[in-house]
Amino acid sequence: MVMEMDIKAYMNALGAAARAAAPLMARAAAGDKNRALTASAEALRARAADLKAANAEDGQRAREAGLGAALIDRLVLTDARIDQMAQGLLEIAALPDPVGEITGLTMRPSGIRVGRMRVPLGVIGIIYESRPNVTADAAGLCLKSGNAVILRGGAEAVRSNALIGACLQEGLAAAGLPTGALGFVETVDRAAVTQMLRMDRFLDLLIPRGGKGLVELVANEARMPVLKHLHGVCHVYIDDDADADKAFAVALNAKTQRYGTCNTMETLLVAASRAGEMLARLAPAYEERGVELRGCARTCALVPGAVAAQESDWEEEYLAPILAIRVVAGLDEALAHIERYGSRHTDAIVTENWTKAQRFLHEVDSSSVMVNASTRFADGFEYGLGAEIGISTDKLHARGPVGLEGLTSQKFIVWGDGHIRG
Repeated sequence: MVMEMDIKAYMNALGAAARAAAPLMARAAAGDKNRALTASAEALRARAADLKAANAEDGQRAREAGLGAALIDRLVLTDARIDQMAQGLLEIAALPDPVGEITGLTMRPSGIRVGRMRVPLGVIGIIYESRPNVTADAAGLCLKSGNAVILRGGAEAVRSNALIGACLQEGLAAAGLPTGALGFVETVDRAAVTQMLRMDRFLDLLIPRGGKGLVELVANEARMPVLKHLHGVCHVYIDDDADADKAFAVALNAKTQRYGTCNTMETLLVAASRAGEMLARLAPAYEERGVELRGCARTCALVPGAVAAQESDWEEEYLAPILAIRVVAGLDEALAHIERYGSRHTDAIVTENWTKAQRFLHEVDSSSVMVNASTRFADGFEYGLGAEIGISTDKLHARGPVGLEGLTSQKFIVWGDGHIRG
């Protein structure tokens, strides 16, 4: 009980500091925010040796805890990864500042002028797992967009994350901005997460980044708005009117360019008229790369190495070299499959038929919908947003890759000259 009270007091202190800093960040000049990010990048590079030492301790604890090789690899900080973190902050600093932007200013018949101004959200909480680089990316985006932020990273990277957070606080101090704008939860006690979900007095938005279990917990228990995606069951549909070479390139890249990302294709849909031709090319290429193929009955008849797919395979986010394949009658059946099993993340069609492409764009209800392009492009950097804080499959208030603009809102502004309403 005493520990719970201590955690509550600790978290409320972080929340109070962030809330006090939020209005100062909201009115901070773009130049000051950029100086803070630049100084933070310099601090990361200057303390690379300390970061690697702290990270080595995290890595040792992770191995002792029995974490898998893939998770440990995501945890490791090398000189190159530290430099990438620093470079990421510099790239955020170089992005246009969205705060204060006025759009849609129009004159009304009454004589007033009405428009919208982009403003920060206030205080953002982020709960995430594994990768220490998220600490720098997430904090950088929140601070550049004029918000305060409280970060709670995974226990497996607590030493690395604390030191990265300290470097970012150094950057804020160097620019004359409040260090309370960046709160970092240094305890690994899970009670801190429980308390964070209740801090609606301090947090305006909560963003979970991690496995489906974490995201579901936050979405179900948080008292404040949550920006989330649960999983990425992404599809590529090869249409009757697809160019064979484009279809081969897109379907191969969407699955094999990288396996463990939320925008990796998990299910390939192929029009029946093209199934024999395309699977004869794709199956050997997948198998050469060690991809296990799980298919419908028609797929298994065409691909001897495929195993029969179960119903659960159509809604599975493998994050691994496993691919579900289904042969469909045509576009209507592909659309119905995506509607039933998709996760509203990213889906693509390969076709040379303009009308079908337009139908796919209009009817697929996902945060990113693509024509003749790999699902792996669903990424803030590829979309020109710079770094991203995550990919949202929600519809309000931000959808798809969330960059600086997604961490702001808009308010109406009105200009008058003594106008009164008659």
